Amino acid sequence: MTYELVKEEADKELRKDLEREVQELTESLNRFELFILLSEPYDKNNAILELHPGAGGTESQDWAGMLLRMYTRWAETKGFKIDTLDYLPGEEAGVKSVTLLIKGHNAYGYLKAEKGVHRLVRISPFDSSGRRHTSFVSCDVTPELDDDIDIDIQTEDLKVDTYRSSGAGGQHVNTTDSAVRITHLPTNTVVTCQSERSQIKNREQAIKMLKAKLYQLEIEKQQQEMADIRGEQKEIGWGGSQIRSYVFHPYAMVKDHRTDHETGNTQAVMDGGVR
Repeated sequence: MTYELVKEEADKELRKDLEREVQELTESLNRFELFILLSEPYDKNNAILELHPGAGGTESQDWAGMLLRMYTRWAETKGFKIDTLDYLPGEEAGVKSVTLLIKGHNAYGYLKAEKGVHRLVRISPFDSSGRRHTSFVSCDVTPELDDDIDIDIQTEDLKVDTYRSSGAGGQHVNTTDSAVRITHLPTNTVVTCQSERSQIKNREQAIKMLKAKLYQLEIEKQQQEMADIRGEQKEIGWGGSQIRSYVFHPYAMVKDHRTDHETGNTQAVMDGGVR
């Protein structure tokens, strides 16, 4: 109605009213979009985020370290708490693997879309010839499940190993075998936890992580069955699950391959503006 009046009369007050109404409508749509995004089961839960470098040694491990910084900064801007459940440092730089528990309302809902392969193109600082390198890091995100979630885990299906904690940056290093690695033999699913000095507490957290992974596997199995029914084909592997490219050279760009959205402000993304 206001729009029709503004078209008929060049009235400044009417134009201000129209601008206010458009702003209110935009905010309402944004709230509705966020509600839809975070309306699925377990979206409100804490998130378990894992980063694993692909082939490439130091270059890909450094890329994993950069992504670790990005997600840490993002979580801090949201006011979320971050616990490092497992950390294996790279030989020269970055990390070989890292698992974070990100605590906060809707943490999983926000982060679930980050699951997939992240690709980096840049001039490698580790290449004396100054050549351009492409690196890959796999990001896995699962919800932390409550104790009342019924996931059937048989003791005989578990292989439990203990070892000494390494810790991020030397943190939590001790002389006892408090770190725990649990392998679920039927699915070959492996989880590790070394955040606590107590082996018992690390085992409890590892079981929670295992439940989350097995839940995720069941969801993916159901989705695959539905895709088979519909006759869909999805490429399996690093290339097929690539969700985002980060290009630092010969130009600056971050592109999401699912939405085709891209930005040239790579620094803002790497400083935590991932979402």
